[in-house]
Amino acid sequence: MKIEIDQHSGFCFGVVYAIEKAEKILSMGKPLYCLGDLVHNNQEMHRLESKGLVTITHDEFKKMKNVTVLIRAHGEPPETYKIAKENNIELIDATCPVVLRLQKRVKEAYNQSDPKQIVIFGKEGHAEVNGLVGQVSGNAIVVNTIDELDKINLKQPVTVFSQTTQSPQKYKLLIDELKKRMEALGTLTLLSYTNSICRQVSSRDKELRV
Repeated sequence: MKIEIDQHSGFCFGVVYAIEKAEKILSMGKPLYCLGDLVHNNQEMHRLESKGLVTITHDEFKKMKNVTVLIRAHGEPPETYKIAKENNIELIDATCPVVLRLQKRVKEAYNQSDPKQIVIFGKEGHAEVNGLVGQVSGNAIVVNTIDELDKINLKQPVTVFSQTTQSPQKYKLLIDELKKRMEALGTLTLLSYTNSICRQVSSRDKELRV
């Protein structure tokens, strides 16, 4: 058996950026809390926890005051920033730049469209998706499979974005099906969509299919 390691394997640049932010604060000896696991890697989490990082839930966050909290690469909804301001919490914002740009685009699209049908292709409850949905005060439709397209009113304008870590192939299949259905209804001109998947994720997806 031949095992090949992807030359691009390892943490994405957004996660590396968040880890570096955490290490900088921890090196100062300051207590640091993180909203959710900083990275989906037990070994790395144990290493950071040994340096003093404490992982907290959103419920715990709401009860805290006068502390320093790290926002991980997935990003957060506006409500998190509001709570931090009210409770005098210092936020160390390590949101991935790719996610930040997507949050801005989702919010802009929502403010421009009427009626407002913002569709997010992603996993319901995922931290990044929660942050995106929060940009439009919860007024977004989250779909993760073609079967869930029934949630959308195809006779009204539809604007689609993707969670940055989704599969490019699955996103294409979903958009193709959406085009097919709206074309049959004569509403294809009401559809707009954006390829908001991270390029690093896209390149890895291609490598896995070679």
